[in-house]
Amino acid sequence: MAASPLTATRSAVFSKKCELGGSISSSPPPLVAHRCRKHSLNKILAVMAPSRTPQRPPSTTGSVKHAMTMTEKILARASERSQLEPGENVWVNVDVLMTHDVCGPGTIGIFKREFGENAKVWDREKVVIIPDHYIFTSDERANRNVDILRDFCLEQNIKYFYDIKDLGNFKANPDYKGVCHVALAQEGHCRPGEVLLGTDSHTCNAGAFGQFSSGIGNTDAGFVMGTGKLLLKVPPTLRFILDGEMPSYLLAKDLILQIIGEITVAGATYKSMEFLGSTVESLSMEERMTLCNMVVEAGGKNGVVPADKTTFKYLEDKTSVEYQPVYSDENARFIQDYKFDVSKLEPLVAKPHSPDNRALARECKDVKIDRVYIGSCTGGKTEDFMAAAKVFLASGKKVKVPTFLVPATQKVWMDLYGLPVPGSGGKTCSQIFEEAGCDTPTSPSCGACLGGPRDTYARMNEPQVCVSTTNRNFHGRMGHKDGQIYLASPYTAAASALTGFVTDPREFLQ
Repeated sequence: MAASPLTATRSAVFSKKCELGGSISSSPPPLVAHRCRKHSLNKILAVMAPSRTPQRPPSTTGSVKHAMTMTEKILARASERSQLEPGENVWVNVDVLMTHDVCGPGTIGIFKREFGENAKVWDREKVVIIPDHYIFTSDERANRNVDILRDFCLEQNIKYFYDIKDLGNFKANPDYKGVCHVALAQEGHCRPGEVLLGTDSHTCNAGAFGQFSSGIGNTDAGFVMGTGKLLLKVPPTLRFILDGEMPSYLLAKDLILQIIGEITVAGATYKSMEFLGSTVESLSMEERMTLCNMVVEAGGKNGVVPADKTTFKYLEDKTSVEYQPVYSDENARFIQDYKFDVSKLEPLVAKPHSPDNRALARECKDVKIDRVYIGSCTGGKTEDFMAAAKVFLASGKKVKVPTFLVPATQKVWMDLYGLPVPGSGGKTCSQIFEEAGCDTPTSPSCGACLGGPRDTYARMNEPQVCVSTTNRNFHGRMGHKDGQIYLASPYTAAASALTGFVTDPREFLQ
């Protein structure tokens, strides 16, 4: 039997080796000061020090005699240790705790049970509560969950509670944001060098900002809520070096599907995944979020991208909190290196029913589909919709299957109606989507990414075939247990909507 095109090209785009000491340096560039402009402050927020500076404090960069990775350094500083080894268990001081309407009530219940009905959270400004999962539904239990969050936030005077009361018109709720992971970034809660924990497995999304960010359970979150600390095991680090010019038909979703397909859904179990290389450096913050968002699909404890000028620029108008980025030492120990020549990659999908069931999009051209879904923390950001609009614009055609659009946040929704798509002559995403025959962009939330109550918009209530920009394609993930989900980039999702089959976006993009 002939080898598949994917197998045949693997040696050209992928190599790996075990490392005792890293040979690829992620040392920071020369000294640069970064200032925050949100409140016209003139204080320095971060200093990137040159490599091999003996005066650097160990809490920031690690002991000179003990090289550490980014993740090890962040946890060392958070545990007030000068150095750490993978496998050590340490008490970590948490900078931000996030919870939402699905896990929040359980977390609150555990907090009250263990600390007392009248107990106060450890820091009302470090607990961030974001309703986003089961919002636009008539389900009484789902609505009750948001009520529980609201009552708790009023009782505790929580500063960052992004509430929603009018379910009929999300725009009537100025505090409501939408999907927690995108909202955390947009509202300035993601900062280099910090520890952010959340009661959602895709909390690893925030690693794009050069911080330790990971999902935890309700019990752990209840403990953090009361103490501000958590006992964590220091993970070893896998290093992913992505070099080469990014082809115009690829997006970060293709990169992470390539990686997960290579190492499998268990390949990074309780490991940190550090991303670097010229391709990663060229990615926008939203694309870096896509990359880090799905590390948990490979079993990763966290994903992380070194902070750089792109990071600092994004944060300029979003936070006034001081932060200090860290970087892996030149001789840090990585348990394995994975190297990719991105210029040789092709558009990918993950076939049902696992994120590591990787295939070339062009290999699936005979797969007939019933619908397309563009949304979620992974694929519902402004740039994701811009990418989809680019394909629709290039084709000049109408979609052949129902195409559902679910913006991640209110800001994303506003961008769809306010920002012109490059090369469109001033048209917005919403105009292009309407001309292509897509559904009107709906209220921002997690939507049908994880199924939800039966009346959730775009939920798969029938055993259909869907191409989706979301992150998981397990049985029943988007509703019906017999539904088939093909995970794809916004480019591939839009191209597939135009043909009614899984389609390589190069059919429409030059």
